[in-house]
Amino acid sequence: MSGFLQWFFRNRQTGEITIAQAPNLVLWVVIVAGVLRWLWHPPGTAAVALDVAFKGGLIVWSLDEIVRGVNPWRRCLGGAVLVYVLATLL
Repeated sequence: MSGFLQWFFRNRQTGEITIAQAPNLVLWVVIVAGVLRWLWHPPGTAAVALDVAFKGGLIVWSLDEIVRGVNPWRRCLGGAVLVYVLATLL
């Protein structure tokens, strides 16, 4: 693997290559809210609550990845998700 790819994907805590990780609590909330919104099309307030949980959770998760990501790939992933969520809110 080239030097750049080693640097980009190398976990700064373990030294291993990290591309994906198990979801943390915030990402589990996002996943559950997204699945519920997709399978069950609730009316009114429930739909708004699921949308807020989904998009708000993605914003929190992405900011956490930008600040505490284990490698540059995870930080870029957090930045890309944040840009996407903010773009879809406008």
